[in-house]
Amino acid sequence: MRVLNQLFTAAMVVLVASAANAQTTTARVGIIPVLGVAPILVVDREGWAKDAGFDLKFTTFESGPLMIQALASGTLDIYVAGVAPLGVARSKGIDVRVVASTAVEEMTVAAGPKLAPYFKDGVSGAQALKDFRAATGKPARLATQPPGSVPHTTLVHWLTESIKADKADYEIVPMGIDATQQALLAGAVDGGAIREPADTIVQQRNPAIKIVALGGAMFDHQPGTVVAVSGAFLAKNPDSVQKLVNALVKADALIKSDPKRVAPYIEAALGKGIVDVATIEKALTSPASKFVADPRVIVDATAKMQAFQVSIGTLDKDVPLDGLFDASFYERATKK
Repeated sequence: MRVLNQLFTAAMVVLVASAANAQTTTARVGIIPVLGVAPILVVDREGWAKDAGFDLKFTTFESGPLMIQALASGTLDIYVAGVAPLGVARSKGIDVRVVASTAVEEMTVAAGPKLAPYFKDGVSGAQALKDFRAATGKPARLATQPPGSVPHTTLVHWLTESIKADKADYEIVPMGIDATQQALLAGAVDGGAIREPADTIVQQRNPAIKIVALGGAMFDHQPGTVVAVSGAFLAKNPDSVQKLVNALVKADALIKSDPKRVAPYIEAALGKGIVDVATIEKALTSPASKFVADPRVIVDATAKMQAFQVSIGTLDKDVPLDGLFDASFYERATKK
């Protein structure tokens, strides 16, 4: 009898374990290598994704627009990158919903060693670029991600709307995130639109590099990185998506209260063995890092950014945002 009981108990353990495994959903997550993706990394490393019933499989992309292709092909379930490309996605019939924000006003303008001296107190950004061209005989080459991305949009906005620079005084050079950082350090470009942890990294490696504009100066209330899920994935896993957003809210609070604890998680994912934990921790607390989980705070700014994209030709037309943002998950998460 005892043997039968033992066998029955063992069988039940196997059945329970099998049921638990069956309830775990593999979620294919696209991220870009910037600090704005920190909350989803914290959720994964703290084990909260498993609690939500997800096994997160990460793929790194060089920009949001490149990630849109994966969303369109159905090879990506969760998008963690800039909000701007999602307007393009919806205009092409791709069903995707923003369920949480992660960070705002992420972008900054960095001036390389040759350009930085022209950005002096009392000198406007437009005048600094003009003086640089007058002294060197060439426009300042500014690197950023591809058209349609948040970095490209905010850089163009800063140049044309914020400082109203003469188009003859600058040249925009599209390239990937890592390439922008390397080009800035190598002197292959004169400046660029970068965000943490690149801000901290480049200034540590070359103190002559100067941050000449923070995110708010480039685009007021600049919407940044978001967590979005495909419509098909959301329809199949609404309860798990709710648990995921609950965890993202917890991650946002943890990043703000204990950056030392979460820095190793982020370094493991983004450091690539060349950035230490201390650098990541410094980046988490820099003036360029503003973590915000509430997607409602970026709705108006996203509409303004989208209208600006239409005006510069990187978006064909305004896309209604009513279906893009779904704040109900965040609202339920914060009521608990």
